[in-house]
Amino acid sequence: MAALPQQGNAEARVGGHMVVCGDDGLAHRLADELREVYRQRVVLVVTGERAAARTAEPVTAPADTTSGGTVVPVHVMTAQAPTEEALLRADVELATALALLYEDDETNLRAALVARRLSPGLRLVVRMYNRKLGQHLEEMLDQAALVHSPGMDRAVLDASTTVLSDADTAAPALAATAVAGTSKVVQADGVLLRAAERTPPGRGEVPDPGLCTLALLSSTTADPAGAEGSEASGPQGPVLLPDDRTAAGTTGRGSVVLETVRYTGPALPARRLARRGAPLRDLFSSRLRWALAGIVASVLALTLTTTALTDADPVHAAYITLLDLFSINDPAIDAPATNKVLQLLTGLVGLALLPLLVAGALEALGTFRSAGALRRPPRGLSGHVVLLGLGKVGTRVLARLRELDIPVVCVEEDPDARGIPLARNLGVPVVLGDVTDDGILEAAKIHRAHALLALTSSDTTNLEAALYARTVKADLRVAMRLYDDDFATAVYRTLRTAHPDALTRSRSVTHLAAPAFAGAMMGRQILGAIPVERKVLVFAALLVAGHPQFEGRTVSEAFRPGAWRVLAIDTASPAARRPDLASTHHDGEQPQLLWDLHPGYVLRPEDRVVIAATRRGLAELLGRQPAGSSS
Repeated sequence: MAALPQQGNAEARVGGHMVVCGDDGLAHRLADELREVYRQRVVLVVTGERAAARTAEPVTAPADTTSGGTVVPVHVMTAQAPTEEALLRADVELATALALLYEDDETNLRAALVARRLSPGLRLVVRMYNRKLGQHLEEMLDQAALVHSPGMDRAVLDASTTVLSDADTAAPALAATAVAGTSKVVQADGVLLRAAERTPPGRGEVPDPGLCTLALLSSTTADPAGAEGSEASGPQGPVLLPDDRTAAGTTGRGSVVLETVRYTGPALPARRLARRGAPLRDLFSSRLRWALAGIVASVLALTLTTTALTDADPVHAAYITLLDLFSINDPAIDAPATNKVLQLLTGLVGLALLPLLVAGALEALGTFRSAGALRRPPRGLSGHVVLLGLGKVGTRVLARLRELDIPVVCVEEDPDARGIPLARNLGVPVVLGDVTDDGILEAAKIHRAHALLALTSSDTTNLEAALYARTVKADLRVAMRLYDDDFATAVYRTLRTAHPDALTRSRSVTHLAAPAFAGAMMGRQILGAIPVERKVLVFAALLVAGHPQFEGRTVSEAFRPGAWRVLAIDTASPAARRPDLASTHHDGEQPQLLWDLHPGYVLRPEDRVVIAATRRGLAELLGRQPAGSSS
């Protein structure tokens, strides 16, 4: 790898490059994405020599026959932290964009503040797991950019700082992969996009096209599992964004269609209310309620008897009955025989009810103490998803699964893992233990589960769990988180051969997240990405102005098969628009997306459209790649 030019070399400090800083696989994947898809010059700042060696590339890269250009080399430098000195060595003040992708939020926060001071107009893309902190950081850095350039265009300001989470970006796709018949989803605050995967239709059946067909899968009627096609699969792989004629003329092939666009947030408060009420109902179990009802009935019966047989009024009779019931009244030695009999009868009732009271109190105490503990999988549970790993990614996937009302059982080795509090709050059963130990998956009811979602940080652990689960239930749907693409392909083919009737999928978080981070670095708001086997479709919100592919064209004319497709138009006024399409409550107006577009509608410069695009299609829209390249 070529060494990074020193700052003193004026000829080497050309500028216009992009800087990527990170300490894990996402930084490497993003650098490759910017270099191969967007043809950007990239400076990659990594931690340690081993990380630098991992990205070693020849200085003179081979020609890229797909796009007709030459792959630009990535310059790599090492730095233990993204300090001011390290950023200056990377010529960040001359760069067009900077990505801070360290796993530690505080490290990214400090580096972002330093970078904004060094280059107020720099486009920043920050990886941050803490959503609330990320929102505040984005507002603060945008304000700093606005102070430096008061006349900055609104669209440029929206793209000046973008805070993303790789876990949030990948979680919808991972959750959808594990569930048959459940749509793949892309969510951006108040917007939820669903892409439904349809199985190949049978003979004589006509598939439902939905709103539009996003992709044709490699799966066919004869081969439901498909080839799990990647970018290099050729005609055997999936076809992204086919035209209507191709989609209608292809028979016996699975598809991904746009089905609905709906926000499910309003249903969440009811579920939270139910969760808050559940511990109170458990505290007063049915046996305890029957015991309390028996005590009240006994007191009332004895009170009425005392009132009828003595001269005491009802209140005094109830008081005397309670004293006798709890054996704290004086003996009725000088009282009439009736009072003596009533006192003995009440005392006997009290002795009979005392064990019942103690047992009920102990049961309530145990229920109260265990209310905050982790739930165990119920005995009759079936048709659920077994989720392995409650780290950053697993936590986000758990939240997505519960939003879709899908039953989940989690398996986690660390009792202090990040997702344990969320699982406890949602009332999701959790099995604590090493998934590779005997009996752990059985405790999660894997033999009655619908799917296994292995999301631990270890490829070998995920693979071992998947292989063992296959021995328990051969037709189990399995989705694994695997980083290495070659390893994932080999695993997929092996499992598909060994279990032809079962569905197996391998997903990489960095593979799913990198397109969204790359698009943000190019200055466009990315709503999310969905996997189509091992390819990716990116959803973005773009202004029509400045794009000759859209401006003045009809919706039908703007469609480029295999590259991009206009899905919707944001009908909100320009003043009320937010880059994430969230509501700003501006004069009671909320953003509205019009999805049922007429093919003859002419796109105006002031329109903002939601598009689905391949990575190379988005690159062409940004003017970074020659036309005619494939996805």
